[in-house]
Amino acid sequence: MHATPTIAAATAVTGEAGTEPVLTAHGIEKAYRRGVWPLRRPRRVLRGVDLALCPGEVVGLVGENGSGKSTLMKILVGALAADAGTVTHHGRLGYCPQEPQLYGRLTCDEHFELFGRAYGISAADERAARRDLYAALGFERYAGTRADQLSGGTLAKLNLGLALLADPDLLLLDEPYAGFDWDTYRSSGPWSRSGAPPGAPC
Repeated sequence: MHATPTIAAATAVTGEAGTEPVLTAHGIEKAYRRGVWPLRRPRRVLRGVDLALCPGEVVGLVGENGSGKSTLMKILVGALAADAGTVTHHGRLGYCPQEPQLYGRLTCDEHFELFGRAYGISAADERAARRDLYAALGFERYAGTRADQLSGGTLAKLNLGLALLADPDLLLLDEPYAGFDWDTYRSSGPWSRSGAPPGAPC
């Protein structure tokens, strides 16, 4: 049986009282067509998902493989269109996808520069943020290394660093620690460059 992912409210850190949600989703539905034509049939992976994330919350999506967790993440950040429902958000989003979306011929430094421009960050702020993230995640020695020459663990660090670069109000993490060594995993829980928890990591 196929199941829509569950919102793990029991694991949420209490948000600030009286604050407006950073992100709301209502009635999200999504189906994919599977099989060979003419026998293709729709497979519903999301069925009327409602979600509200407030500042200060840490929320988990729980579900079996294929239940639609990554699909929901992509819809929340606008990378995938829902079949039905609405998503609204306020402030800047950071998204760390399960599969790093990187350019093999660019170095780590070049990725930060590229994403900094896309975020509209000044060159000085981008360089400062980059230094902080290299130090926090422990991969500064790979600053000049191309992405296609990095190990899986270092690619995961770059992927997470790019999501954190703009110090987002809302940080969405889709299995961000895959490939991390134990020391990095222990020291890199949900956080922002300022040292405070992000608005609503998911």
